[in-house]
Amino acid sequence: MENPLGQGLRGLPGPLLLTGHTGFKGTWMTFLLEHLNVPVIGYSLPPEKESLFDRAQRLGAIPEVFADICDYKALEEFIELHKPSTIIHMAAQPLVLKSYQSPRETFDVNVMGTVNVLDVAFKKNFVQAVIVVTTDKVYRNDNSGKPFIESDPLEGKDPYSASKVGTEAVISAWQQISRTVGGPKVASVRAGNVIGGGDFAEDRIIPDLIRGVQNKVAPEIRNPLSTRPWQHVLDPLTGYLQVLEALLNQMYIKSVNFGPDGDPINVETLIRIFESQFATSITKKSLTQPQSTSMEFEAQLLSLDSSIAKEYIGWNSIYSQEDAIRITAKWWHEYLLNLKTPSYLIQEEVILHQNLWHEGQIK
Repeated sequence: MENPLGQGLRGLPGPLLLTGHTGFKGTWMTFLLEHLNVPVIGYSLPPEKESLFDRAQRLGAIPEVFADICDYKALEEFIELHKPSTIIHMAAQPLVLKSYQSPRETFDVNVMGTVNVLDVAFKKNFVQAVIVVTTDKVYRNDNSGKPFIESDPLEGKDPYSASKVGTEAVISAWQQISRTVGGPKVASVRAGNVIGGGDFAEDRIIPDLIRGVQNKVAPEIRNPLSTRPWQHVLDPLTGYLQVLEALLNQMYIKSVNFGPDGDPINVETLIRIFESQFATSITKKSLTQPQSTSMEFEAQLLSLDSSIAKEYIGWNSIYSQEDAIRITAKWWHEYLLNLKTPSYLIQEEVILHQNLWHEGQIK
C-alpha cells in the first residue's frame, strides 16, 4: 500500500501529544501508536485503580506527566519541553451520570480543558495539527433513530453532552482563528459507545457486566431497550489517526463521525451476545426489573452516519457491532479465566486489526 497508516506521523520533527493517555481509549491509542512506530508522549491525570492503564502496567512506558488539563501552566511547560508536532486531545470527564453529580467539574474539564490545549498549541509554532475527541452525544436528539450527519444541529440535554457541545463551539472558534490569523489545523472527531477489553469505568454496560461476573451479582440494567452504535475501540482510533494525517496533508476538515455499520443494537441484545461468549447468564434476573429513572437522563436511540469518514479519508469500520461485542467478551474471558496479560491481549488485537485494515485498504 502506498500510504500505510501512521507514515505521515513518523517523519515529523516532534512527537504526538496524547492527552488523557491513562484513560481507556488513551491506553489503547498508545499501544496502537507504538505498533505504528509513531513517537508519543502523554499528559493525563494519574490512572485510576483497576483501570486498563493500571492493569497493563503502563507507568513509564512513554514520556508522560500526571497533571490536570485545567492546569494551564503545567500543560504549557510540558508542551514547551517536548515540542509535539501534533496533538490528539482525549482528556475529558466522559460519564453522563457523573456529569449530573459534578456539572461544574464536567464543564471545567471538557470546555476549559480544550480551551487550554488549543490556546497553548496556537502559541507554539511547532504544533501543526490538533484533533479534539468529542462524542456522538452532541447532536440534538429527538429519539427518532435517524443517523446523525456532521451538519445536524447540536444540543446538549445533560451536563455531559452540553459540555461537549460547548467543546464543539470552542473548536469552531479556533478553526476560525486558524483560517483567518493562522495556526495549527483543527478538527473534531465524534464517536460513541466504544467498547473493548479493559474498560472498567463506572456506569458503562460492559464494565458493569464484568463486575457482575467477578462479584457473582447480577448488575442492574438501566435501559435494556436503548440502542447504541457499539464499535470496537480500534475502529475509531484508526480513524482519528487518518483525520490527523489528512490535516497534515492540508485537507480541510471541520468534524468527522465514526460509527459502526448496520442498525444500532439494543442493550439487551448486547448482553445476550456477551453472555454467549462467557457461557453464563449474567443478568437474567435484573433484566426483568423495572427500568430505572436514569431513562430520563440518557438518550434512548442513537446512531451516526459515517459517510464523510468513508468518502473523504478512506476510513471503514473493520468489525461489525456483533463482532465488537464478541471480541470484547473474549478479551475479558482470556484475562479473567485464562490469566493472559492485558498487554499481550491488546498487542494481539492491535496486530490483527491493523492487518485487516491494511487488507481493506489494498482492495
